[in-house]
Amino acid sequence: MTDGRCPVPHAAPAPHRLDPTGAGQHTVNERLRERGAAVPVLLPGGVTAYAITRHGELRDFVAHPDVAKDARHFAALRDGEIPPGWPLATFATVRGMTTADGADHRRLRSLVTRAFTPRRVEALRPAVEELTASLLDRLAQAAAATPDGVADLRRHFALPLPMGVICRLLGVDPEHQDRLHALSNDIVGTRTAPDRALAANREMLAVLGKVAAARLHSPGDDLTSALIAAREENGDRLSEEELIGTLLLMIIAGHETTLNLITNAVRALCAHRDQLELVRAGKASWGDVVEETLRYDSPVSFFPFRYPTRDLPVGDTVIPQGCPVLVSYTSAGRDPRAHGADAGRFDVTRPARADAARHLSFGHGAHYCLGAPLARLEATVALDALFTRFPGLDLAVPDEQLVPHPSFVGNSPQELPLRLGDPAPGAGPGPGPGAHSG
Repeated sequence: MTDGRCPVPHAAPAPHRLDPTGAGQHTVNERLRERGAAVPVLLPGGVTAYAITRHGELRDFVAHPDVAKDARHFAALRDGEIPPGWPLATFATVRGMTTADGADHRRLRSLVTRAFTPRRVEALRPAVEELTASLLDRLAQAAAATPDGVADLRRHFALPLPMGVICRLLGVDPEHQDRLHALSNDIVGTRTAPDRALAANREMLAVLGKVAAARLHSPGDDLTSALIAAREENGDRLSEEELIGTLLLMIIAGHETTLNLITNAVRALCAHRDQLELVRAGKASWGDVVEETLRYDSPVSFFPFRYPTRDLPVGDTVIPQGCPVLVSYTSAGRDPRAHGADAGRFDVTRPARADAARHLSFGHGAHYCLGAPLARLEATVALDALFTRFPGLDLAVPDEQLVPHPSFVGNSPQELPLRLGDPAPGAGPGPGPGAHSG
């Protein structure tokens, strides 16, 4: 039974039920874009929401003064109509920048920005390069250990790189990394059972509470210590709840999105060898690959939540006040109204149109992603090193056989099995995929 707080006009088609398995997202997006700029959708638990599907309307919506992020504007949640363990609850209820508005948002962002400086990000470059090199050895060893010389890029490279970097940045001990990723998957997954969602949230908050307590007792040169110490001029600082919420958001956003970005970029380049050759010929950069991947196959698809504070027209639709709204970055990225008739083509030389940004995958306006420079750094370093070390790498299965990660929030395959081919001469100390262990 759908949530009556978000009525759908009688003449409109029934809400589209978003598939929690994440299957066929680009095909779904195309159909939804044709239905309109704002389309009613059905979320897990029978909760009705709206999805923004087109580039121009999405850009305007997320910056609109009558659109809020604070869940007190989510009518059904505020009035107790959302059941415990709802798999999308964390997106609405976590305390931090992504769920704050106005002066509260500016306060939180100011405190985080003072700690998350460009200097701190650039200072991570040697660590990113060092970790990338060691993970390429691990990837080669994983391939060598299998009879067919195949290794999963996500498991052995695309996941541990951003997770290792964000944990180093936050001062989280390495032994927590695998568990934090598993908990993150449960929190952002749209198929997570209610009891598992509640347990994952509790455990994530407990682990991060221990991290914060350790840094409070023994500060270090890490972002958690800097967040604890950060104050505004009036002496304001993050509360304990805001600190833990900020750490949770940074752990999830700081590795899940970059994991998907690296995976999706490698997938796209394997499926479009001509584009890879343009990079190798110096006609495009790895930065161009990253930006085109963000547009063509965004790491985030339907991102929750925003709420109109009044009945708000979007395109030909009026979204009722208090309805939860998801913005679809994967749909906006392939919107031909913004990116031309060939919006569905992967083209690393694609220029940004004068009337539209190349993509909106890092958001727009006041909530633009603070971690964008770090994600770009990690992805460009990773792609350059990967294809330099293994110039002949390719998918080990046909692209159409890749299974999506079970979520309509994240967008990436569950696994990316690769045959690495022979390593470039002198490219690294690790064994190639044909080497034998022992």
